[in-house]
Amino acid sequence: MSAEVLAEEFEVLESIYPTELSIVSDREIQIDVEPDETVDGEHLFKLQLSVHYPDEYPDGLPQLTLAAIEGELEEEEHDALLESLVTMGEENVGMAMTFTLVSHLREQMTSLVRKRADQLIAEEREKERLTIEAEEARTRGTPVTIDSFKAWRNKFGREMAQRKTKDEEERLRAFSPREREEWKRSTTRPSGRQLFERNKNLEHDDDSLMEEGTISVDISQYDRSQGHTHEDEDDDRVHFSDSD
Repeated sequence: MSAEVLAEEFEVLESIYPTELSIVSDREIQIDVEPDETVDGEHLFKLQLSVHYPDEYPDGLPQLTLAAIEGELEEEEHDALLESLVTMGEENVGMAMTFTLVSHLREQMTSLVRKRADQLIAEEREKERLTIEAEEARTRGTPVTIDSFKAWRNKFGREMAQRKTKDEEERLRAFSPREREEWKRSTTRPSGRQLFERNKNLEHDDDSLMEEGTISVDISQYDRSQGHTHEDEDDDRVHFSDSD
């Protein structure tokens, strides 16, 4: 490659990219590249393409380097863009290819920006879907099964017992020693239910219901024939007549 041929290409590039092009040496240039289109919501994105021309250019590929000037470029994105540029350069071997490479890079950057925007929208929709599902699950509640109900009932019983014990302890703190002792005695007295459960046959146990000194009377031992009515007494008396 003659210096004159490369100088002519540099002159053409300067006319196309007056503010974007920087000539580093007679064998190397740098061009600031932006996407062809901007996408709403996407941050400013600009790359710098460095091109180093070998002696065999344009019959050989130039050495290409990419760096982010504004915005961010992931390693995976960088490798994909650079690979795409190499492929395009191989298709244009034998011709001045710098303008073609820059145009191709602008197109690829536009596709990347659109992909980022679409991914952002998908993430927002997924986040919204998860939020809706979480709200529905919260309002719908958890289905009740026999096992879950038993677990809840046991837990509730323990909590109520603990609360009752705590309330009693707080109440006892306010009692005098005498009141505390009376309260303890009252709580240790058996309840009516406990007494009933101790002897479920109380209604058939006459001895347990009789008080001391009570006399048992069997009314069946009395014979009505042995009783004397007033009429019988009158019949046994002697009657006197006035006629006598």
